[in-house]
Amino acid sequence: MLTRIAGGRIIDPVSGRDGKADLWIQDERIVEKPVQAVADTVIDARGCVVMAGGIDVHSHIAGGNVTLARLLLPELHVSETAGDPALPFSTARWSGFETGRLYTRMGYTTVIEPALAPSAALATHLELDDIPLIDRGALSVLGNDDQLLSLLRRKEGAQAVRDLTALTLATSRGLGVKVINAGGAAAFKQNVRTFGLDDEVPSYGLTSRQILTALLDATTAIGVPHPLHVHCNNLGLPGAVDTLIATIKAAEGRPVHFAHAQFYSYGRHESGGIVSAAAEVCAALAANPNATIDVGQVVFGQTCTISLDILRQFSSRKAGRPRKWILVDGDAEGGGIVPYRYRRNSGINALQFAIGLELFLLSPDPWRVLLTTDHPNGGPFTAYPRLIHLLMDKVERDRTLASLPDIVRERSGLAAIEREYTLAEIAIMTRAAPARLLGLADRGHLKPGARADVAIYREDADRTAMFASAELVLKDGAVVLRQGEPLGWRAGRTLTLAPGFDPAMTRHADRYLEDRFGAGLESFAVPQEAFGERDVFEVEPCLI
Repeated sequence: MLTRIAGGRIIDPVSGRDGKADLWIQDERIVEKPVQAVADTVIDARGCVVMAGGIDVHSHIAGGNVTLARLLLPELHVSETAGDPALPFSTARWSGFETGRLYTRMGYTTVIEPALAPSAALATHLELDDIPLIDRGALSVLGNDDQLLSLLRRKEGAQAVRDLTALTLATSRGLGVKVINAGGAAAFKQNVRTFGLDDEVPSYGLTSRQILTALLDATTAIGVPHPLHVHCNNLGLPGAVDTLIATIKAAEGRPVHFAHAQFYSYGRHESGGIVSAAAEVCAALAANPNATIDVGQVVFGQTCTISLDILRQFSSRKAGRPRKWILVDGDAEGGGIVPYRYRRNSGINALQFAIGLELFLLSPDPWRVLLTTDHPNGGPFTAYPRLIHLLMDKVERDRTLASLPDIVRERSGLAAIEREYTLAEIAIMTRAAPARLLGLADRGHLKPGARADVAIYREDADRTAMFASAELVLKDGAVVLRQGEPLGWRAGRTLTLAPGFDPAMTRHADRYLEDRFGAGLESFAVPQEAFGERDVFEVEPCLI
């Protein structure tokens, strides 16, 4: 079917387009205007902005810790949506159905779960498969599991690490690799309570830096399109900026992505507590073009922190509001769920809010600083429209800043920043850059050949309203949402990698798992039967 989106303002930084024009779609793909241009369907986009569908690189939307958070805080998970009687869980806030609906409402069409624990991969993928409308993928977590650390302790070599990493990606069906406080969870289980980049996991004789470096080498050798996705040591502590910058340097020019960088953009104030180090972080980014970040912006209100960084979750458990929490001392990372309320009148919370905005506004390159709230850790992803408004409107930003405690003006430079994002920069940060970072060449832009994932917004000076509810969203060329409401249930795809590896590693891993758990590799691998439609991105080792 040939579809014409007529008269809208097309904003597509990849092709350099910003102006009124028509967009043509043939079935599931964007195409050049056909010679015989008689459309089967015409969509009137006059007065609207036309962008590629949004892409979120870091949002906790599935997995064991997400489920535990729902169980811990049932009072936070009641939706006001009536729901479809045929979908009994659609009335639950942050259920799979509600997640798909809310992302699509904002014009997002692809979302990445950043913490796929290989030991629970099947359950995570089944939850992801329950999310309608959007495509999704997940990042396989390594860096604290005994199998990898034992292999490194025995000095079995880079090829063995590469094969184990590739095997883990293939069996857990990941789209990339995530490392969370490398070695920190393993050290925590041996009663270590502080753990930095050059600290050592006691029983393995390995530093965090060594583990991180081994995974950087492995993902580069495999050719994983998405750079190693790094959750650093010392999250949220005064002086955490030193750890972030040291970790950037440790990459030694190799591509690397840093998650929720706001939580590391803290210096030490002379009188105690934190001070904004956003300018230092952005200077480090400018000096290291191999590094990218997502911000992990804090927003005010009740939320729940979810992390496999069990060391940090243990340390923060007493700050939980309400006063209840869960720690899971499970295989590899384990994990922690600590509810938290970011308060507007709290000096620390307000400063966290300001630091995140500083990172965006001081960014040396919108291609390398991406919009996230680390959902739900910094707040819900539904805050994105409001954050876009604040980035695009200095007056609105100043109005918000005036309502915050004085410490924000004393310990951050937000008030002095005049920059306002353009619509093209918003399209880069929320579309083109995430697609490029993930290696998804078929989306994030509106060039011919791209997947026809398209968001159409009614132009509005109130950017919160504009981006909160799309006028129309197309997924693979089909209209799935009109005026903020989905047109029904539609299955999305799961995006994965299928790297090659030495078959000997399969036998090694099978023996290891059988000895440790009494169940071999087949019990942990995600079978093809778990998926409906699935896109597999074949990757080959880089030739260096």
